[in-house]
Amino acid sequence: MTDYAEEQRNELEAIESIYPDSFTVLSEDPTSFTITVTSDAGENGETVETTLKFTYVDKYPDEPPLWEIYSQENLEESDTEDILTLLQQQAEENLGMVMIFTLVTAVQEKLNTIVDVMKNRQEEEKQRKEKEAQEAEKVAFQGTVVTIENFLAWKAKFELEMAELRRKKQKEEEQAGKPKLTGKQLFERDHNLDTSDIQFLEDGKDSVSVDGFILQEYEVSCLSLQGVRYV
Repeated sequence: MTDYAEEQRNELEAIESIYPDSFTVLSEDPTSFTITVTSDAGENGETVETTLKFTYVDKYPDEPPLWEIYSQENLEESDTEDILTLLQQQAEENLGMVMIFTLVTAVQEKLNTIVDVMKNRQEEEKQRKEKEAQEAEKVAFQGTVVTIENFLAWKAKFELEMAELRRKKQKEEEQAGKPKLTGKQLFERDHNLDTSDIQFLEDGKDSVSVDGFILQEYEVSCLSLQGVRYV
């Protein structure tokens, strides 16, 4: 006949020697005690922890002990549910043998796995933020993506500004005695410029990318060539 009380006393003594700093007896009849289990520290010192409460039943270990999560730190609800499921599984596999050490070891490994998952999440978040920063820097470096449509819109605005400069320059040239261009000459000159701009963009097929500096260079070049175009 199995002496359940003797097996329970022997296991309790062994458990107390294995976990001297985390083992606490709560009651003797029925025998109830807690064991605090802490994960190994993660890369940044993070840990998770749970205190398990066990209570012997009369026919333990032929029947599983009672257990519950007495307290916990840094665990999500899903983690505690997984731990309870793990305890049930391990208890069923070890019926007939004293099992407290086996149950605690399984929980210890589970806590270490949880810390690894936390580490992976932190690493993924870090990589995501780095990627976003790189994309933002890339966009800033590339400047504005120019299509035919928005280039022509910019060009229309630009030429309004140029029209005022042409008016002033033409007035200066007239005052200096230079001949005034005819309407036909003005039309042919502007038409040729518009056609060359559109053809340039269509030849590129895809969008092209330019930054503010290039647009400024384009403006400066137009200003510098005014003397050639309008003489």
